Amino acid sequence: MPHSGVSAGPGRQAALSPASLCLRDPAVSQRRKLRADVQAAFSLSADQLSRLIPNKEDLNVVKMYLHKGEAVTVYVLNKNPIFFEMDKRFYPTVYTLWTCPDLLASFTTWPAVLPKLVGGADLMLPGVILPPIGLPEVLQGDLCAITLVGNRAPVAIGLASMSTAEMLEAGMKGKGITTLHTYLDQLWAFGEKTHPPVIAAEHSYSEETGDQEEEKEEVEEEVNIEAAGVENVAAMLPSAEGDAPDLNSLSLNVEPEPEPVASPTEQDSNSEVEASENIHLTEASKDADSQQDAAEIARTTQEQMDEILLQCFLHALKRKVKKADLPLLASTFLKNHMYPCCPEGRTLDVKKSSYKKLSKFLHSMQQKQIIQVKEFSKGVESIAAVNWDHADLKSFVIAETATDDEVMKIDRETEIFYQPPEISSFYSVSSRLLPLFEHAGLKKDATLSSVDVRNIITSYVKSNELIDACNKNYVIVNPTLCDCILEKCEHHTVTKLKWDDLFARCLERLQECHQVTFPGQKPIIRKGCIKHIIIDVVQRASNKKVTLIKNLEVYGIDPQAIGNALQLKAQASVTLSLIPGTKDKMVVQVQGNQVNHVAKLLTEEYSIPSKYIQGLNKAPKSGKKRR
Repeated sequence: MPHSGVSAGPGRQAALSPASLCLRDPAVSQRRKLRADVQAAFSLSADQLSRLIPNKEDLNVVKMYLHKGEAVTVYVLNKNPIFFEMDKRFYPTVYTLWTCPDLLASFTTWPAVLPKLVGGADLMLPGVILPPIGLPEVLQGDLCAITLVGNRAPVAIGLASMSTAEMLEAGMKGKGITTLHTYLDQLWAFGEKTHPPVIAAEHSYSEETGDQEEEKEEVEEEVNIEAAGVENVAAMLPSAEGDAPDLNSLSLNVEPEPEPVASPTEQDSNSEVEASENIHLTEASKDADSQQDAAEIARTTQEQMDEILLQCFLHALKRKVKKADLPLLASTFLKNHMYPCCPEGRTLDVKKSSYKKLSKFLHSMQQKQIIQVKEFSKGVESIAAVNWDHADLKSFVIAETATDDEVMKIDRETEIFYQPPEISSFYSVSSRLLPLFEHAGLKKDATLSSVDVRNIITSYVKSNELIDACNKNYVIVNPTLCDCILEKCEHHTVTKLKWDDLFARCLERLQECHQVTFPGQKPIIRKGCIKHIIIDVVQRASNKKVTLIKNLEVYGIDPQAIGNALQLKAQASVTLSLIPGTKDKMVVQVQGNQVNHVAKLLTEEYSIPSKYIQGLNKAPKSGKKRR
């Protein structure tokens, strides 16, 4: 569940505690109190309130528990959760917002962002679409709805991370809405699992001109979305025709494609064929020969889409995919690798190809021995291996392509543009040891490496003939060494020191420092050893474990970026909080023992050496296999 809300991705089982409380048909006083609380929270009219919480409908009260152990009260009407109460605040569910879409101020984003929201990510401002009338006026902490382009039916709710004015001042960069509950999460799955209706955007028409009024068809596809395949949800959601770009193409410039036409009589006779291929005929034909022309156009369009699909596939393998990326989920390969390879001015839509489904296309490529496909889990396939020496792949010439600006804009907040700093340790000359280093022309606070210290001490000993004649392993302590190296209690008792003891005492009395150099910036010198990134696993209430990450700022790592990445990789709730006593130091808290995910993220993607990370040994141990 992302954050403190009730949302949960497909891989997170958040649901009911075994001790869940379910009261059927609560007392009239409870229903009346609920109506009063909802009225106070959302300022509903009497008609809206009666429609949302009717007097005679079956109303249940259910108590759920989050991963943190926090209790959430959910009000269920006719098997669908309509409101939930958390921290004495009421929140509507998507089921309620589909009935009253204007209940909350809404922000619109691209359909491709929905899988990220379902996976636990927050809505970043680069992904928010600015409407012609401007953004809705909200304050920080206000409850907001999230909708998709071309459909006013909300798909998520959350809290505004900043006011509207602050969003615009920030140049629409940073976090916009902290997600609490989404379509396809565990709370949605507790209901009847219906999908968002198509609620077209409002248009203004002249009442005097009748020909300006057009009949609008709301088309809803019956989808079978498995939780494991949630990344493909954006390609399966219904959209209002003409109001939104193709869900798979995001913001690519789409060339209008001719649609097959048929007469009303032929539509009736061919209804079974149309249902099987999911083709909606929207124009009437006046000529009997137009049916044949439409079929030819459809075949031509299908062949063109097959060519684009193959081109994007080969381009993605040749330029986007690396051996280290394998195995690669098929849905991830399509979204992150194939879509950006689509030629400029064209759109990639697998459904318009002869394959209809990505899995069918990948199996075709497997038969050609270009790739090897394996089933990751039921209904979820991945590319396990690539034959890089295949003739088709070697002979493929990459044409000029256009990058999907909208996808890059959305991902820019979570993409890792990070180069690790160069870290070096050294010593500075302290006042106490200055007489020992003056012969080398050094002054106070001069910086030296450990090798430099040994060389200077050795040169001093030899130039002053302090090597013991009887045993060259010892150095005679003269007055300078006595003042600089020995303790007061040793002044009259210690006359000789071993070489190693002499070097160790010198290093102990020098000021240890470290230098951090970020690419393109001036070196930063600090006293003492560099602080390690601390990974700690602590136990919270209800026997729940959380992973804490500190000192990321020392290495120039944005805690928010780490939180966003872990939220997607670990599929767990992530919160950031200020470390007490500091002004800008944050601690990242992740639900569960996620040391393995944190270690892999820091060492592989951020290239932080493991010697600067403390707590890697706290990763969960794999259970012993039973014989």
